[in-house]
Amino acid sequence: MATMQAVVTHGPRDYRVEEVTVPEPGPGELLVEVGAVGICASDMKCWLGGELFWGKDQRGGFVEGPCVAGHEYAGRVVALGAGAAERHGVREGDRVVAEQIVPCGECRYCRDDAYWMCQRHWIFGFKRQTHGGMAKYNLFPANSLIHAVPESLSDGQAAYIEPMACAWHAVDRGEITAGDSVVIAGVGNIGLCMLQIARMRQSGRLIALDTRPYRLELARQLGADEAIDVGEGDAVQRVLDLTDGYGCDVYIEATGNPSGVSQGLSMIRKLGTFVEFSVFNEPATVNWTVIGDSKELTIHGSHLGPGGYGPSIRALAEGTVDVKPLLAESFPLGQFDLAMRAALSGDVLKTLVVPE
Repeated sequence: MATMQAVVTHGPRDYRVEEVTVPEPGPGELLVEVGAVGICASDMKCWLGGELFWGKDQRGGFVEGPCVAGHEYAGRVVALGAGAAERHGVREGDRVVAEQIVPCGECRYCRDDAYWMCQRHWIFGFKRQTHGGMAKYNLFPANSLIHAVPESLSDGQAAYIEPMACAWHAVDRGEITAGDSVVIAGVGNIGLCMLQIARMRQSGRLIALDTRPYRLELARQLGADEAIDVGEGDAVQRVLDLTDGYGCDVYIEATGNPSGVSQGLSMIRKLGTFVEFSVFNEPATVNWTVIGDSKELTIHGSHLGPGGYGPSIRALAEGTVDVKPLLAESFPLGQFDLAMRAALSGDVLKTLVVPE
């Protein structure tokens, strides 16, 4: 029986490079050879042991180890189970990406075409006894949602399809209209994609917020009109000053820090649209009176990347969204600990793991 190396998560700070069995595709399933895998902020928080990821009891968390980690990746089809070619419209040799969620297809949400909220779903890299992308090969189950990947994209760019689809969905949730002043709070990997997508919507003043100068400089290069370091001075007042005292029309929260929520409620205008994207390690506490009585805000959550894969792939292929400046160092799978350390440093953007 063939084996391969994989990064297997057993618990917080307990990710091991192990020898595991290469899966064999069953009916409707695809076996893909993985190109490169991005380390996501959620991977970092899982590794650190955030209680809202692992949970202190049966009610908390969504990580169920042991499982092969990794959900930001694409690959090439190397084997097809019975009926898989017809089911997914693929053949051996095709480059493909699967949406990070595998929906059941039967629950209330799936029946209502809201598959990304599936009641019985699982997500690559988080579910016990399943395979994510941090291995030479990975299995896409029959219910996977498959998209073709152009040969023109590098493995690193292809690994960005999943996070960029999430960014696309979040910007869609912002309901940006031409001329809107838009704040992207947190311009890490996904925030910098959000910024470029928001510019495509013909936004008015586009404002990036962060605490790291190199990210703010990249934001300027990628289209931000203003890039504000929230650690220096009064960021809320600066946004108010830039918007004639009203506040921004749309605020997209992608900081990963609960303080980004209260910050947004302070700098958004009355009747504005607030998009909450981040996954936090701890609860965010805010004054809900601001949302209702004071400003009558429209609040949208944003989960995963539904509707974002096709346009993201096209934008990457056409160059209308550029992720090349965001790609950092690539590490072989056997050096996962070094890769995670680099990602956690905050000194780089997208750190990649490349299966041997």
